[in-house]
Amino acid sequence: MTISLKSRNEIEKMHRSGRLLASCHRELARLIKPGITPLAIDRFVEEYLRSHGATPEQKGYMGYPYATCCSKNDVVCHGMPDETPLREGDIVTIDMVVNIDGWLADSAWTYPVGTISSEARRLLDATRESLYRGIAQAKAGNRLGDISHAIQSFAEGQGYSVVRQFVGHGIGRRMHEDPQVPHFGRPNQGVLLKPGMVITIEPMLNVGGYQVKIDDDGWTARTVDGSLSAQYEHTVAITEEGPLILTEQ
Repeated sequence: MTISLKSRNEIEKMHRSGRLLASCHRELARLIKPGITPLAIDRFVEEYLRSHGATPEQKGYMGYPYATCCSKNDVVCHGMPDETPLREGDIVTIDMVVNIDGWLADSAWTYPVGTISSEARRLLDATRESLYRGIAQAKAGNRLGDISHAIQSFAEGQGYSVVRQFVGHGIGRRMHEDPQVPHFGRPNQGVLLKPGMVITIEPMLNVGGYQVKIDDDGWTARTVDGSLSAQYEHTVAITEEGPLILTEQ
């Protein structure tokens, strides 16, 4: 395992990408309404990023053809945008990776489409809270397991399962760097967190079981039992002053 430690200057370059990514998510919060299609969302994101001097890093990655992943309802992650309009009561996760001058930032957010059920609202609130509980443990001197345990203990305490198959990761000039960042685990275990590490923390919580299956397209991952799934993700730098969220909205 080779973990790249970033300088303050390099972290600031990633922060530039992260700020643009956050501004794109703010625009999506206004854009996403019943009747819009995931493909229309994807086109908006690509045009928005390119108009601000950035490129969508996901497009072309391992042959993936879109700027975003759009994961609806029981889709956990890596949903492929299509022309099916979003409906009142849906939830949809938009995940994107922004590249400015070779430095990356990665963030996903789950959006309500119109008025959603109390069950869906509670899932979104718990998933977002689990993310921030994990971030609070992203401090120099802690270990990766402290992040993982904070997320898992909160999520399961709220009655949700934590997806095992997909994890967070290091990030910098490449989308996926060491280390992997599980969202389940034991405290005081795993890699020691050091200033200069930059990671994504991206818990995926399910109403039902944590098991997932992959569709025939080779990308779309959905819950085996058809239950709702949500995800929130930030790119976070470990600094001597504490966790620095590079993709804060």
